[in-house]
Amino acid sequence: MKAYSVDLLQKIVGAYEAGNISIRKVAKLFQVSKSTVQGLLKQKKEKGTIAPRTATGGNLAS
Repeated sequence: MKAYSVDLLQKIVGAYEAGNISIRKVAKLFQVSKSTVQGLLKQKKEKGTIAPRTATGGNLAS
């Protein structure tokens, strides 16, 4: 998933939670994918936060 600011993530989730709007419409409103909105809502439900996850993996050794 592309890195978005925490402020934008909060606005996306807030718009959906305010009610009376579909995931598809929220995605279109904020110009993100439907799966991005779904992932944010799932993360908030499961972890209680929408803060970006810490990057893991990758071997930086040369």
